[in-house]
Amino acid sequence: MSDKKFYKMTRSERLDTLKLSAETRQIFENTALDNEIADNLTENQISEIEIPLGVCFIRVDCKDYIVPMATEEPSVIAAANNGAKLAGNFTTIRNERLMSGQIVFYDVCDTEKLSQAIQNQRSEIFSIAEKAYPSIYKRGGGLKNLTCKTIGSWLTVNFSFDSKDAMGANMINTILEAIADHFRTVFPNEKVLFAVLTNENQHCRTTVETRISLEKIKAGTAEKIVKASEYAQIDSARAATHNKGIMNGVEAVILATGNDSRGAAAAIYAMEKAHQGFSTWHIADEALVGEITLSLPIAAAGGATHVLPKAKAAHELLGDPDALTLASIIASIGLANNLAALKALVTRGIQAGHMSLQARSLALSVGAKGPEIDRLTAELKKSAAMNSETAQQLLLQIKKQAPH
Repeated sequence: MSDKKFYKMTRSERLDTLKLSAETRQIFENTALDNEIADNLTENQISEIEIPLGVCFIRVDCKDYIVPMATEEPSVIAAANNGAKLAGNFTTIRNERLMSGQIVFYDVCDTEKLSQAIQNQRSEIFSIAEKAYPSIYKRGGGLKNLTCKTIGSWLTVNFSFDSKDAMGANMINTILEAIADHFRTVFPNEKVLFAVLTNENQHCRTTVETRISLEKIKAGTAEKIVKASEYAQIDSARAATHNKGIMNGVEAVILATGNDSRGAAAAIYAMEKAHQGFSTWHIADEALVGEITLSLPIAAAGGATHVLPKAKAAHELLGDPDALTLASIIASIGLANNLAALKALVTRGIQAGHMSLQARSLALSVGAKGPEIDRLTAELKKSAAMNSETAQQLLLQIKKQAPH
């Protein structure tokens, strides 16, 4: 057995150590992503996982976009297109994009005195920030503000950064660590616990709106959508599902564009309305009006956005928008998904369209191949119970009827 550490092995050597069946090994070896790219983007790389890529056609700020969405659930993209078509256009109301970071002191004897001393260091702090990461300043970004917050004997220095079109994690952490070193020098008796970015980005907010004439959507349906929206503001159980429908679309675009889905999810669920519906709907001026606000620390450059070939192609398909525009598009997709889900929920029910689209996935899951997929899908749509047992029985019948 090799003494080489797993992370130092080649991909083939790693697969050798896992004692896989020949079939499983072949599945892992069947990859499209360049091995060098994959090896440099993840530790202990053995393969890749594929997620289907589809598109939604949507109009945002009076401009048409073809939006790539990576998801394994058929109803997500169907709902996005349905909602986008019904809405017609989405308008950006607010687009603020500053990223955040913290330096935390602990066991501080006099937090007020330290807070004032830090504020007195502002010019030095801004100078250190620019020297630590000069390239971001050449692009017009960098440190924009700092404030102090006290919790008991803890003192937190909160920083706001303009990272331009990048997500900015490396830039933020590099600058914060340089400032923390400065603090250790000028405040030798104080204890610095850590310096790091935070995913609670209070100054990173995107708000989009859509207005749908009551001539286009039945007034009764619009009123029920408003009621469903109101209930998501007062019941956390409903809010969780309301928001999951929004995140179906949001995360699909984030994944397709090579963005950090974990960072975006953390930022969104750290918002003030984490336990309420992210979107609201009301009727005004003979129109159904929907609005959504999300924290979207989205990048249009850097990270995996242009290292992963398909992520780069996804940005090209979108027309290579900047980060602010991409955030507006993503928020609009989320609102489109929400609109379609609420409309289905208060009219025919969520299962009718959802399970119709799931029938094809179910057919694949039980082993249907070629022409069997269409036949089994059609049979499942007609069946009283759409589940694996029914699908297996129907597939067996289809196979028996097939000519030999």
